[in-house]
Amino acid sequence: MAEQEWWRSAVIYEVYPRSFSDGSGDGVGDLAGVRERLGYLADLGVDALWFTPWYRSPMADGGYDVQDYRTIDPAFGTLADAEALVREALEHGIRTIVDVVPNHVSSEHPWFRDALAAGPGSPERQRFWFRPGRGEHGEVLPTTWVSNFAGTTWTRTADEHGRPGEWYLHLFSPEQPDLNWEHPDVRAEHEDVLRFWFDRGVAGVRIDSAALLVKDPTLPEVPPSPGPGEHPHEDRDDLHDVYRAWRRLADTYSPPRVLVGEVWLADSSRFARYLRPDELHTAFNFDLMARPWAAGPLRESIDLTLAAHRDVGAPATWVLSNHDVTRPVTRYGRVDTGFSFAAKRFGTPTDLDLGLRRARAASLLVAALPGSLYIYQGDELGLPEVEDLPDELRSDPMHARSGGVDPGRDGCRVPLPWSGDAAPFGFSPDGVQPWLPQPEDWKALTVERQLADPDSTLVLYRRTLRTRRAEPDLHSADLRWLDAGPDVLAFARGGIACVVNLGSAAVPLPAHDGVLLASAAFDGSALPPDTAAWLRLPEGVRIDT
Repeated sequence: MAEQEWWRSAVIYEVYPRSFSDGSGDGVGDLAGVRERLGYLADLGVDALWFTPWYRSPMADGGYDVQDYRTIDPAFGTLADAEALVREALEHGIRTIVDVVPNHVSSEHPWFRDALAAGPGSPERQRFWFRPGRGEHGEVLPTTWVSNFAGTTWTRTADEHGRPGEWYLHLFSPEQPDLNWEHPDVRAEHEDVLRFWFDRGVAGVRIDSAALLVKDPTLPEVPPSPGPGEHPHEDRDDLHDVYRAWRRLADTYSPPRVLVGEVWLADSSRFARYLRPDELHTAFNFDLMARPWAAGPLRESIDLTLAAHRDVGAPATWVLSNHDVTRPVTRYGRVDTGFSFAAKRFGTPTDLDLGLRRARAASLLVAALPGSLYIYQGDELGLPEVEDLPDELRSDPMHARSGGVDPGRDGCRVPLPWSGDAAPFGFSPDGVQPWLPQPEDWKALTVERQLADPDSTLVLYRRTLRTRRAEPDLHSADLRWLDAGPDVLAFARGGIACVVNLGSAAVPLPAHDGVLLASAAFDGSALPPDTAAWLRLPEGVRIDT
């Protein structure tokens, strides 16, 4: 791939720092731990690392409540550690992407503390969304908007005497007050934050909740069925001006820095608008991840995704999970194999053996598709969701604000197992308790154990990424569907075919000159259920569009 456009077919590995590796020995993952494991990541075959927020934060939402973008949280290390990590990763051929969270800041951010102190009508409050309440005494919320973390989106302030005052808006938790993106200070500050990190060598930024920044200043209620651009706090048309300014800034660097958006939108045409040539380079495609394990829905998602991106000349992104989502090994072992936040509940049965088989097949599927690939830490080990965490250890506000109905996201954030037969499995020094407990049966899933097993999920991932990098067709050739039956996904990219059997019976393979990879062992002729294979097509039958 061209050096300037490395992101078009890159493999990007998501690092959730608290749970990757503990270099300081205090039970919490940190930047020293990542630096120690750069060899592992290079051997895995990734092109870049995306770090969830490593900035100073009270950690009300796992670091997505940022107090200071220019300081590393002491739990993770120092700014010098971050700068060293960026340099050392690049020495291994690995770029760095950092998270920015422009919709909101921490309630401990100096701006918000100044706003509370300054009082109603002050310039300091104009950077946020402070409003008087409705009702005779202002006791009624300004709107009935619902939080992304359940519950209300407004919290009432009090003066120094405890008298109730204005309300402030937070689309997430009360510890995350929303910023007013009509204010010039907000725009200038975020552009300066981008420069701060671009100047330190990061290759780009991932933009959290990228479609939520701009609000209708009249704060109307959400219509029952909002049309395009009609939602008061999602996908507002004015938002694109923000990202055009960011793109102009990113393009002043050599090489240009990359903008990656977290854009949860069901409308593919509205989604694609964020990827026009003067806006974001890529955005997360969550549609495939949310689909059930069935050939029809998955093919439909792939077609919709490729068509939407083709219209704006942007590469698709493919992802099976992240730090917010139930791990695929658990998800694919359930009766309902799709994903939605609304459906997350305790006590949902799962068949982990079936889930692992499907997750391995899915890993080959997404790695063969045109575009870039994201891998969430631990998926390369086939880790399941940890569903039996004690409630007192759950720190995710999604759990607390749902009244304990939603298990939250802690189950996919449990620290990784590296080595040994007992916790902490090399994540921390022996005798140190990690910030979340690891299951005892993870001793069979450690990096050490899997590297010694040629059939392990880790070895499969390493082979997959090595083959993906070595095959030019998997960087450049378009996708063409092959006819293989209703329960099979089969497509070719140049001289390579990917075949995934999602049915209940083995299926014959198309003519081929060899199996490059398979997600499970088979005899090379009939592909078993819930299995994927990459095939070398016979010479002379290369399939191009």
